[in-house]
Amino acid sequence: MNKKPYYLTTAIAYTSGKPHIGNTYEIVLADAIARYKRFQGYEVRFQTGTDEHGQKIELKAEEAGISPKQFVDEVSTEIRRIWDLMNTSYDKFIRTTDGDHEEQVRKIFQKLYDKGDIYKGHYEGMYCTPCESFFTSSQLVDGKCPDCGRECQPAKEEAYFLKLSKYQDRLMKHIQDHPEFIQPESRKNEMVNNFLKPGLQDLCVSRTSFQWGIPVDFDPGHIVYVWLDALSNYITGLGYDAEGGHGELYEKFWPADLHLIGKDIIRFHTIYWPIILMALDVPLPKQVFGHPWLLQGDGKMSKSKGNVLYADELVECFGVDAVRYFVLHEMPFDNDGVITWELMVERMNSDLANTLGNLVNRTISMSNKYFGGVVEDKGITDTMDADLKAAAEAAPGRVTEKMEQLRVADAITEIFVLFKRCNKYIDETEPWVLAKDEAKKDRLATVLYNLMEGIRIGAILLESFMPETSQKILAQIQAEACDLAELGSFGAYASGTKVVEKPEILFARLDVEEVMKAVQARAASRNDAGESGAEEPEEEGIDIEAKPEITFDDFMKMQFQVGEIIACEEVPKSKKLLCSRVKIGSEVKQIVSGIKKYYSPEDMVGKKVMVLVNLKPAKLAGVLSEGMLLCAEDADGNLALMIPDKAMPAGAGIS
Repeated sequence: MNKKPYYLTTAIAYTSGKPHIGNTYEIVLADAIARYKRFQGYEVRFQTGTDEHGQKIELKAEEAGISPKQFVDEVSTEIRRIWDLMNTSYDKFIRTTDGDHEEQVRKIFQKLYDKGDIYKGHYEGMYCTPCESFFTSSQLVDGKCPDCGRECQPAKEEAYFLKLSKYQDRLMKHIQDHPEFIQPESRKNEMVNNFLKPGLQDLCVSRTSFQWGIPVDFDPGHIVYVWLDALSNYITGLGYDAEGGHGELYEKFWPADLHLIGKDIIRFHTIYWPIILMALDVPLPKQVFGHPWLLQGDGKMSKSKGNVLYADELVECFGVDAVRYFVLHEMPFDNDGVITWELMVERMNSDLANTLGNLVNRTISMSNKYFGGVVEDKGITDTMDADLKAAAEAAPGRVTEKMEQLRVADAITEIFVLFKRCNKYIDETEPWVLAKDEAKKDRLATVLYNLMEGIRIGAILLESFMPETSQKILAQIQAEACDLAELGSFGAYASGTKVVEKPEILFARLDVEEVMKAVQARAASRNDAGESGAEEPEEEGIDIEAKPEITFDDFMKMQFQVGEIIACEEVPKSKKLLCSRVKIGSEVKQIVSGIKKYYSPEDMVGKKVMVLVNLKPAKLAGVLSEGMLLCAEDADGNLALMIPDKAMPAGAGIS
């Protein structure tokens, strides 16, 4: 019987450095979905990988004194090590420096150019050499660069552009006809209302200011810009051929069933990527899911505080499956989640050690103590058995329902509902009391059988989320793993099975104070070794030129609120500017800020910031800005965003 294909991808990780636990969450989430689809009987193709071209890579390699290829080789290897450490079952790890990928990107660019969907144009205007940016005359301030204040000269720069506007109406119709295409619903509304309805501008798809990338065959001075290169991995990794000689995997698995990505890159995957595919006459993916972010507890990272969380450090303390459990269970469907060492210890002790570990351990121990490890169904039932059986038989359907909606955290909760019901059943039946009465020995045997069957069903369902733990439990109760169709109804556990003599402790309870001491010691060790992230010596205060006094009424004219940055990108025509989408209450404002030197777009997303809301809108580098992000500036001109030191909702007033 042929299995139904299912193709799942993550975003490919940018090779700028080691991924932290927030980056790692995505691959674990994708792995849980892929494993569950296999459990359901699908033939799954699960692809991940690394995005390795671009100016940032070129600069980082130069700083490290090595070639860009050597730099990305090292970082890509580290990313793959983390993915493997987390026991993720990907089928393909693609790199955008792979020869077959680069070949197809060149062909794709050529095909779109030949079709007329990519055209050569230019930026024209006043050019600021230090900023490497073009401006129109109206954008200049007193005839000088609006970013740095220096003199500008008339100049022109070539670039290739993709005709996004040509496909705008077709994409809008596709989104309307396929309500499941962009999920969650809030992401779809953002794309339609903030980008499609106002109208799309054609997309720059080549660069000439750096060399580390895929050259345009017919115009070698141009490098294929990152998004056309990176997004194409989803089809090149299957053997797509722009000339029509597609591979077997492409024919079987495309269109993708699911692109799983972070919410900050939803626009690139739901606007740019679909239009690229439309221009190539390639079917669109069935669904793009923009997951929320996993954030640090206080929103700030500091190695000296010990709160920069990496997967390998968490695994060293808690184990792989405990980390998988936490990142999957603690992430809401449509809101950011929070991770701290303290929360990890709490979940380890309450959910994993108490609810699950203790259940398995004492059930096996009682079977050994009372029946020499032999588990038999003697058929001596009681009214209290019905609830346990109902919970066990309902669990597979409930878990599957949640997984079909990509509500992975809720799916895990359903499994632990079953484990909690098993624990309650122990309290209800009191096996230790039954054991004192020889006449109730068969009832005791039936109780332990029912418990073992509940554990078996829960352990099999758990495999997609905590694969090693699932295998350990099944091995201890001498049960076989199976897929959903083979799971069977309550009572499939073979009567007469002999469990292991000595159960393994699945999860040991931890002392939060001891864990935090170890975290602090690790941070101190790093600082002693001279690693980056050590606390800087206290600096003296600085004085700045005083401005004229204002009245209280002057101050009250300014409206300050907390904003949450939900999306951010570089402004193409500026070396200094970032364009952020900032949520302020129920409103989203577009704000342009000259902070590109200090923050990357990836750094910005998820931050809570201080916003001057009622600043008169103005255009910077041709982009409308509807407010101001407030920053502190030191004596050297370095900037730092002003952020609340406690969790505050977007829209909170500042006074």
